[in-house]
Amino acid sequence: MSTLDDDATPARQLIAFIRNEIPLAHAMDLQLAGCGDDFLGLRAPLAPNVNDKGCAFGGSLVSLMTLSGWALVELALRRRGLDCDVFVAESAVRYLAPLWRDFHSEARLAAHADWATFFDTLAARGKARIGVDCVVPDDDGRPAATLAARFVAKRRA
Repeated sequence: MSTLDDDATPARQLIAFIRNEIPLAHAMDLQLAGCGDDFLGLRAPLAPNVNDKGCAFGGSLVSLMTLSGWALVELALRRRGLDCDVFVAESAVRYLAPLWRDFHSEARLAAHADWATFFDTLAARGKARIGVDCVVPDDDGRPAATLAARFVAKRRA
């Protein structure tokens, strides 16, 4: 992931917005972990996201992945000065291994997705969809949880 330098300022502003507007994100203590044109990473500490077994709560994992995917799309729109509502249209999650520590999610465009098609469609139709893949890695870098999602952006009136 990229270092969080001045290029990350729009991402930092977006994360502050998410923490202020989505109470769950604030309660999870969501933080920016890194960003670039085609990826965005968020992290969260285990303590406010723990389940009854002492490992990361599945709801927190899916929430962090959904928020990182949503933020990736929202940030791309904001960087281009586009005022849109972004929604998750569909998603599929897999829980592969428990996590016993702080965790992070990495969101990237899906293999078949590209920003050019997304923005061309948005310009032509006023709405567009884009695929995003998210992963929460374990200590060895293997996926502990994954989320495959499609997000929709609709231009505001």
